[in-house]
Amino acid sequence: MVRIEAKQAPMSDPFQALHADLAALAGKARLRTLQPRAGTDFSSNDYIGLAGHPRLRQAVAEALERGVPVGAGGSRLLRGNAPEHEALEHDAAQFFRCEAALYLANGYGANSALVSTLPQRGDLVVYDRLIHASVHEGLRLTRADRAVAEHNDVGSFADVIAGWRAGGGKGRVWIVVESLYSMDGDCAPLAGLMALADAHDAVLLVDEAHATGVFGPDGRGLAAELDGRANVIALRTCGKALGCEGALVCGPQVVKDMLVNRGRGFVFSTAPSPLMAVAVREALRVCADEPERRANLAALVDYAAAVLAPLGIPASGSQIVPIIVGPDDKAMAFARAMQEAGFDIRGIRPPTVPTGTARLRLSLTLNARTQDVAAFGDALSAIWSKRGI
Repeated sequence: MVRIEAKQAPMSDPFQALHADLAALAGKARLRTLQPRAGTDFSSNDYIGLAGHPRLRQAVAEALERGVPVGAGGSRLLRGNAPEHEALEHDAAQFFRCEAALYLANGYGANSALVSTLPQRGDLVVYDRLIHASVHEGLRLTRADRAVAEHNDVGSFADVIAGWRAGGGKGRVWIVVESLYSMDGDCAPLAGLMALADAHDAVLLVDEAHATGVFGPDGRGLAAELDGRANVIALRTCGKALGCEGALVCGPQVVKDMLVNRGRGFVFSTAPSPLMAVAVREALRVCADEPERRANLAALVDYAAAVLAPLGIPASGSQIVPIIVGPDDKAMAFARAMQEAGFDIRGIRPPTVPTGTARLRLSLTLNARTQDVAAFGDALSAIWSKRGI
């Protein structure tokens, strides 16, 4: 029998490298910390105010009352596949007018699963330079070739595809974009990208995370006109304007079947709570029943554009408005000053955004009123002048 001495010999700090890494981040004003909610909401993605909607609360309460469990108890391929998941997927396919929908735990995992699973060896994934980190995670795992195109530049996508074909590429092309970019608030040229996909027999994969619930008929997003096409896959996350949690992959049935069989992020993950599936299902109904929410948000976006224009901050065309500061430390100091003034807005630094473009990310939601936006503009102007930013 091996005897283990109770007294441990002196050893070096096993986390020395981690401490050094965190210290380096702090030295660059890039150290992240968790902050509590405080002040008027100018940072969340609860764009049309559904997170606290009484209909969602009531739907969950009624589900609990009839015995729907809190947890799924396993992956969807084991015992975790609840009737509530399947009911949501049925309704979502009808709502988004696609052949099939698959409900996953979150948008990050869904994007990673899509990009790592669907493109095959010999294919090409061409993606926008500002694509979300979740897509990069999928790219890290994919067997396909990958190439970057300039942001929102259809010509750049075309050039990348032409160059790959000229170099001998013979597989399928997958064009991966966001419909609305989360840090710049600008929209992808979907019509041009769709035409490009059609011309090259390619698949267009659109992340609708920040457009779902906000744009399109019934809140079906900026890609609503593309729904149901054989070469389009749309990802609709449920934790932003829908006010819930999870993500819906919408597209052809074969895409759902492939993820169920080969998507490791789906196969080996515990299923989302059946209660959350109930909430998402109700959120889709609210989107259809209450179009005034989208109209009110659009009016608030227009009002904010008028408030910010005298400060030289251009409108983005959406509910997300970047206030570019530049240096990381100045952006974070600016954010802290706004928070102290009663506004919950957060600083965004590299690597989330390109170096030299640290910013405040203004997110307009129905959790703020026009008078809140006016007060925000006054505080922004005063702090901007005081700090000489």
